[in-house]
Amino acid sequence: MNLKTRKRLSLLILLLGLPGYLIIAWMLLAWLYDRFGDLPMLVELLVVVVLGIVWIMPFKRIFTGIGKDEG
Repeated sequence: MNLKTRKRLSLLILLLGLPGYLIIAWMLLAWLYDRFGDLPMLVELLVVVVLGIVWIMPFKRIFTGIGKDEG
């Protein structure tokens, strides 16, 4: 896949995938609050970080080298 295509695809992923990730993370944290009450801040941080890593890992090859010059 050439750089121009990867740049366009990465922009699409960020415009659609990032809000989707945020909604899913928010819903999961709301469910955890309902189930367990107030969570410690470190648990919340851990949930968000793990979800962020799980979300971005499939797209690692697309985002690699996006900031490089085409020359």
